[in-house]
Amino acid sequence: MPKARAEKRSRRERRGGGGTGTGTGILFNTGAGQHILKNPLIVNSIIEKAALRRTDVILEVGPGTGNLTVKMLEKVKKVIACEIDPRLVGELQKRVQGTCLANKLEIKVGDVLKTDLPFFDACVANLPYQISSPFVFKLLLHRPFFRCAILMFQREFALRLVAKPGTKLYCRLSINTQLLARVDHLMKVGKNNFRPPPKVESSVVRIEPKNPPPPINFQEWDGLVRIAFVRKNKTLSAAFKSSAVEQLLDHNYRIHCSLYNTEIPENFKIAEKIQTVLKNTGYSEKRARSMDIDDFIRLLHGFNSEGIHFS
Repeated sequence: MPKARAEKRSRRERRGGGGTGTGTGILFNTGAGQHILKNPLIVNSIIEKAALRRTDVILEVGPGTGNLTVKMLEKVKKVIACEIDPRLVGELQKRVQGTCLANKLEIKVGDVLKTDLPFFDACVANLPYQISSPFVFKLLLHRPFFRCAILMFQREFALRLVAKPGTKLYCRLSINTQLLARVDHLMKVGKNNFRPPPKVESSVVRIEPKNPPPPINFQEWDGLVRIAFVRKNKTLSAAFKSSAVEQLLDHNYRIHCSLYNTEIPENFKIAEKIQTVLKNTGYSEKRARSMDIDDFIRLLHGFNSEGIHFS
């Protein structure tokens, strides 16, 4: 490419004229999930489905250039926007500067996964897709409870969230999310509604935490579900024969016995005890792919009542 043309192209990209620009001089980092929702009809639909109230404090993660943020600021008491990219923080600040919306916007700069979440009534966000799973569980374990979250995800991730037992996409993510919340798929969003377009299709999901939450130790629950879903098509009898699983549960069982002054027989074998629990609960030949929340609650109770724990 001739030097003059290369310099002209470089200047155009710095102004935002390149394929990943905003038109304001910002080049998006698509590797960091920066895909800005540009379609105002989709923005309005998300806000409508969030049923925002004048008194609401809204948490938004990854506000980008503020297309969703500004619309929400017009309807609520306050928006707390969490953004990791200082360039986009500057764009967002400029967008509300000198307007009546400025004092309703609070921007937190940094990685939302590494900071404590503030108080909020609802979370509305077009999330960077690579933080989807850890953010969902950070959200669901957050206290005090929030009313709901309206979140944009990669389509397949969204479908996993709402998948039912026996379906292809049903997995540990499905059952863990559905234990803690009611989850609904609201709408599909095509890739051309973003700038720059992502490589995948997207969906909007509503997550409403169960309040009060189920009376279950989530660490224990997740420990059990993790083992069962490592090979979700295997029988539980086979899944629990892994040497790593047996070592972990043997270690936990011995700690339990020492805490409760329970004597362990010399010929004790954790593998035999595990298989006995599975048979007595009726889940020995069951497969994780077809088990629902009630099944796992009963199985967890069966293990715990025999002194076997997962955390």
